[in-house]
Amino acid sequence: MNETLLNQEIADLQDQVISWRRHLHQHPELSFQEVQTAQFVYDTLSTFGGLGLSRPTRTSVVARLRGNHPGRVIALRADMDALPIQEENTFDFASQNSGVMHACGHDGHTSMLLAVAKLLASRKDELCGEIRFIFQHAEELPPGGAAELVDAGIMDNVDHVIGTHLWSPLDTGKTGITYGPTMAGIDTYEITILGKGGHAGLPHETVDSIAVGSQVVTNLQHIVSRNTDPLSSAVISVTKFLGGNTHNIIPGSVQIEGTVRTLDNERRKQIPSLMERIIRGITEAHNAEYRWKYHYGYDPVVNDEKVARIVEETAREVLGKESPVRLKPNMGGEDFSAYQKRSPGTFFFTGARNEEKGITYPHHHPRFTIDEAALENGIKMLVYTALKLSKKEAKKPSSNSAAG
Repeated sequence: MNETLLNQEIADLQDQVISWRRHLHQHPELSFQEVQTAQFVYDTLSTFGGLGLSRPTRTSVVARLRGNHPGRVIALRADMDALPIQEENTFDFASQNSGVMHACGHDGHTSMLLAVAKLLASRKDELCGEIRFIFQHAEELPPGGAAELVDAGIMDNVDHVIGTHLWSPLDTGKTGITYGPTMAGIDTYEITILGKGGHAGLPHETVDSIAVGSQVVTNLQHIVSRNTDPLSSAVISVTKFLGGNTHNIIPGSVQIEGTVRTLDNERRKQIPSLMERIIRGITEAHNAEYRWKYHYGYDPVVNDEKVARIVEETAREVLGKESPVRLKPNMGGEDFSAYQKRSPGTFFFTGARNEEKGITYPHHHPRFTIDEAALENGIKMLVYTALKLSKKEAKKPSSNSAAG
């Protein structure tokens, strides 16, 4: 494949990619509600030719491109959903949907994958194996869209899966690579402390749910500091504490909610029982009761080391020897892990920060944006990584393998 010509076509496509990204940014949709977004993606893909299109769910799109030469099946994934945030940017292309914003870069992810599909579709005659382009709904809201798509069969017979995230902590031009554990498993919990309400001036006649709940919050922190291996990363955060409605009444109950983040599934399994032991002990000591629910969310994202090495090599070859950066795992969550449970793959980070342009706000901030120059880098990485992986010798099907 003529790399010089391909690179020129990638560069020539950038105005179109930016246009796609800005259109999507203007019309964000929340998780499981990406009706117009999915239709836009489907209609755009339909103009490329050579792609087999499907709608596995109401708000997702999958495109298949089968090359004319034997090779592996490679899946590339982009998420499409936005967040319930009121945008504070004043761009001409700022969100037109009140209270909804692309504050995490998914508009860029979708635009990049559209470009990759267009570029590779025009090279079907030269392509090895099969490329699957997954335009996924609902990454931001558990149980997430990835698990639904896996259940729908879109990962059947896939050899490797690749995804990227435009990353605001990383400068444009850099490519963040992690080997092994990359992003945390994310779970949530809900606790209700049931005391006995009464007059604030007569606390001895009550069971103060606020006082009991405060002790629960404080002691939950002992799980990480005193009940887990310091070298095994875990986070227990309390993010919501509701109780009472006026100054002279001790409320009968309080509600506590939060999240648990872990990089290790064995540690993850232990934490709920440790939490309940603390909750039960404190409430019993103060003659209160409790109700609680623990919800398992996304599994940890764990990169396949062989595939990660290929991604790192590609970054060095395509973007320059200074591009790849080894990153530590982070405690954010991603349902990309659902794909990795079916096929070895790697999730990498495309730098999108530019201090000179004032593009420094973190993800999920109402003034978040990306350096649009990063889009070209992400496209190159996806294109060349997919081509490199697909050219590997195809696996010989076993006698009991499912038909493709």
